[in-house]
Amino acid sequence: MRKLLGGIAAAAVLMTSSTIASAGSILNDIAETGELRVCFDAGYMPFEMKSKKGAFVGFDIDIGRMMARQMDVKYVPVNTSWDGIIPTLLTGKCHMINAGMTINAKRNMRVNFADPYIVIGQSILLSPKLDGKVKDYRDLNNPKYTIAAKLGTTGEQAIKRMIGKAKLNVFETQADATLEVQNGKADAFIYDMPFNAIFSSQNEGKFIHLEQPFTYEPLGWAIAQGDMDMLNFLNNYLRQIKGDGSYDRIYNKWFKSDAWLKQVQ
Repeated sequence: MRKLLGGIAAAAVLMTSSTIASAGSILNDIAETGELRVCFDAGYMPFEMKSKKGAFVGFDIDIGRMMARQMDVKYVPVNTSWDGIIPTLLTGKCHMINAGMTINAKRNMRVNFADPYIVIGQSILLSPKLDGKVKDYRDLNNPKYTIAAKLGTTGEQAIKRMIGKAKLNVFETQADATLEVQNGKADAFIYDMPFNAIFSSQNEGKFIHLEQPFTYEPLGWAIAQGDMDMLNFLNNYLRQIKGDGSYDRIYNKWFKSDAWLKQVQ
């Protein structure tokens, strides 16, 4: 028994030493190289895109650049295909994924996620005639209302699951569905919050955007598993920027204004 306990104790010491040796390895590498390498897949508006001048722009890009400035290192964008983004992280080609990635159980088996930095979910583009009468999705759960959705989307699924009493009309495209609301043939359009935020900015006065998502689709920054120091850094960074107002300034730039569209169109 004593030998067994001694062996267990020795193994614990080795494991502790190994943990200490590897602790903070991502932060150490960032400090030593003077670079914060960030993976994303440009093309998810307004999170990460390529401008007409060839520069990477977007909500995630601004957050990442600000993070690098506060770390006093260079921001290095690593644009990669979505299907290869986790392998790119795990082979060490970037320090983190900041790419509008939804947190889910399958991905969490391969990477660690920091706390969600934004929740997108489904939001509502409402006909102006219902301003003040409909305050959230529950108010639409009535046979007198008609809701438009894009075929095969999580919006369509959410309506069937949560607003089943309303009449549902599905369309092949977002354009057709939103036009139905504009023409008075539907009372609301339900779709991903980022699209609705941008579309309502482009069509000011034509819709009321109830921007609080009513489904939970959290997005998080991902890192390789096993580095609690980096995870701690990211969670503290997120708390800081949400507390000092800098997060809100970047959010408003990309989600409550369409001035940036001229950069990419």
